[in-house]
Amino acid sequence: MDGNMADRPAAACAQGREAVVFFDTNNLVTFINTAAERLWGLSQGEAIGRDVGDLIPGAGAEPGGELPLSIMRDDGSHVEGLVSVTRARHKRETYYIAFVRPTLNPPVHSKSLAILAAVAEKTDRGVLVADAHGKVIYANPAFRDMLDDGTEWPASVTLAELFCGRLGNGSFADHIQDAMERRIALSEDVALKGKSGMEVWVSASVTPIMDRQTGVLEQVVAVVADITHTRLVEDLQRQVLGALAADAPMADIMDILCRKVQGLAPNALCSILGVTADERLTVLAAPSLPAEFSAAVEGLPIGPRSGSCGTAAFRGTPVLVEDISTSPLWEDFRELLPIPPGITGCWSIPVKLRGGKVAATFAFYFQAAHGPTPWLENVVAACSDLCALALERFEAKKRIEMLANVDTLTGLANRRQLHTVLEELLVEARTLEQPLAVLYLDIDHFKDVNETLGHSTGDQLLVEVSRRLKAQLRTGDVVGRSGGDEFLVLVHDCTAEEAARIARRLLEYVAAPITAQALHLTMSASVGIALYPDHGADAETLLKHADTAVHEAKRKGRGKFHFFTEELNRRVLDRLVLSVALREAIQNRALRLVYQPQVLLSSGALHGVEALARWTDPIHGDVPATRFIPLAEEYGLIERIDEWAVEASCQRIATWRQEGVDVPHVSVNLSPLSFRSGDIVGFISGALREYDLKPSDLRVEITERVMMDQHPNSFATARAIEALGVRIAMDDFGTGYSSLSALSRLPIAELKIDRSFMLSIEQDQNAQALATAVIRIGHSLGMTVVAEGVETQAQADLLRFLGCHAAQGFLFARPIEAADIGSWLAARRPG
Repeated sequence: MDGNMADRPAAACAQGREAVVFFDTNNLVTFINTAAERLWGLSQGEAIGRDVGDLIPGAGAEPGGELPLSIMRDDGSHVEGLVSVTRARHKRETYYIAFVRPTLNPPVHSKSLAILAAVAEKTDRGVLVADAHGKVIYANPAFRDMLDDGTEWPASVTLAELFCGRLGNGSFADHIQDAMERRIALSEDVALKGKSGMEVWVSASVTPIMDRQTGVLEQVVAVVADITHTRLVEDLQRQVLGALAADAPMADIMDILCRKVQGLAPNALCSILGVTADERLTVLAAPSLPAEFSAAVEGLPIGPRSGSCGTAAFRGTPVLVEDISTSPLWEDFRELLPIPPGITGCWSIPVKLRGGKVAATFAFYFQAAHGPTPWLENVVAACSDLCALALERFEAKKRIEMLANVDTLTGLANRRQLHTVLEELLVEARTLEQPLAVLYLDIDHFKDVNETLGHSTGDQLLVEVSRRLKAQLRTGDVVGRSGGDEFLVLVHDCTAEEAARIARRLLEYVAAPITAQALHLTMSASVGIALYPDHGADAETLLKHADTAVHEAKRKGRGKFHFFTEELNRRVLDRLVLSVALREAIQNRALRLVYQPQVLLSSGALHGVEALARWTDPIHGDVPATRFIPLAEEYGLIERIDEWAVEASCQRIATWRQEGVDVPHVSVNLSPLSFRSGDIVGFISGALREYDLKPSDLRVEITERVMMDQHPNSFATARAIEALGVRIAMDDFGTGYSSLSALSRLPIAELKIDRSFMLSIEQDQNAQALATAVIRIGHSLGMTVVAEGVETQAQADLLRFLGCHAAQGFLFARPIEAADIGSWLAARRPG
């Protein structure tokens, strides 16, 4: 028993004539009165903390009737007496009271009861004492204040009659009777009928007191504590937590809080106002306030003089206004807010989240200038915690929903949310019979930005593109990021003409320079467009067709837009089917190489051969390289083909060497995509070692696309190949992006004039001029020049006159199977 617990009995017992000793469940003395000090010859300080057995042998046994006691005083003398021990509870803690009287005085049973009564008179707990027959012989004032309706009790009322009848709980009366019969203690929380018939919840402890020698029941002591308020608050907490667990709407939970608190404080009207991100009030619940009051509060800014709630939210501390009609805080709102009749004051408490942010206010509008009672303050403390818990839960739920539906980098809707929004827009489009457009925008060469400038620069670029896309849309249109560098734009009530106009505008704004990491980047994008209902009636189909269209836009040169067509869909499906067959062909080594000779124009001798890939599929037949090479690039298969071509060419030239077939070198075409990783360098080096070849036995042909590629590895890979001693030829020179400055930076040893120049070189002076320019560029840079597509002797003669070194074409030979190269060479030797 702590000091506070001891204070109450101490005041009652200090001047008692009987010796009183208090001790706890550990049998340690916690208090003795003045009579006990005289009886044992000890001061209170000397007694407290000692084992009670030192003073009263056997006192640690179960409470019961009076027993004889031989008292050993501190001076060694003995005093005979009688002792009785009573058990009591205070604030759910158990302690014991020993009443000791010398046998000099005659035993008076009522005296010990009087001592108990003195203690009980001072406690705030209700105390009942009954005799062995259950007849009530004592009730303290606290019990009567708690449960008495003011009428006189019958003189012979029993515990059972009292609890079953007047207090309205027959079940508890039965429990008491059972405990008396079994001589056991009883603890239980029960509902009793209080004053005016109101329900009162109490925590009751009933203790039977028996004679220690005979075990006969002598008395029954019942102690009750009013827990009505605690019970009501616990009930409120259970309901709110249950609603939270059931994922009830925010409005329902706030309504429960307000109505329950109004039930606990009938004279108050409650409201819960939230605080928005822009520091304005929003009504979360106000079930008993007029609708016009809630409408007037909605959207009001918080501030230092903005009523009770706005001020409490602004200050972050409770605000009590006892008279709304005179308070300066309400000066600007008295006419604006219709206060219910009879309401004079308002008490508003800020509801804070764990980080200290004020998220809401809990307000009580009351009558007749009386502020919050201590009980109401306790209720509000509990309700504020519940309100904060509910708000934090909904904030977390909102955050989770945002993370599930919003792209965290750009703040745009993600693919999941876009699909949901598209479904909703389609429902609207069907209802209104309006068209709808899905624009799929893909940033061109975005991967290069990430790989060359880093992902942080790429992120800056994506954020800026997002901002530009949002700025160009109408109200009601939606833009989102579906992943990587891909964006979706959903435009309602949009015809094909309007979709084309929007696509042009978006491409124009994306193409404007973007500043990132102190660099001015110029990007382009490709857009695919699918229309409802022309290109699909559901979200999945429209998204798929827009994706198909954007790939076609990229295929046609990037920086463009393209509408979906059924023909395009068929081609895409064909490409997909063909890509599967190509993948299997690569795995099964079903591709083969043929070789086209290159002839020196000055002597007719063999300059070298170009390896050309061929594919004959069991189902699709002969598939030209112009079809399957772009397909391999699109589906990520080209590097495997390039590696296979290098290995097969090295193996073939080694075989020719063994067979005595004199082929100076083999040229192998490599995709620009193989230059990005740089892995091809090691593969070339390994193949040369494996087949014991000199670097001059292999030549690598690249196209002008390598010069256009911004990837930093492309030029580095070219220089690494040249460092191996392998010469590099520029294929199809003059047909694309012919940058002389880039040509000078690349280690090019050979230029190849594209076959398109040969079609009119004999008649067209412009074609002759261009061919002449290419040949002179090659001469000036110390490069060999080879012409492709030569089919007539006149073309060959002209090229020889212009200074071209070598040529290949049907005039000399079509592409030849590897086994036939030896025969072709033999046929060309002079007889």
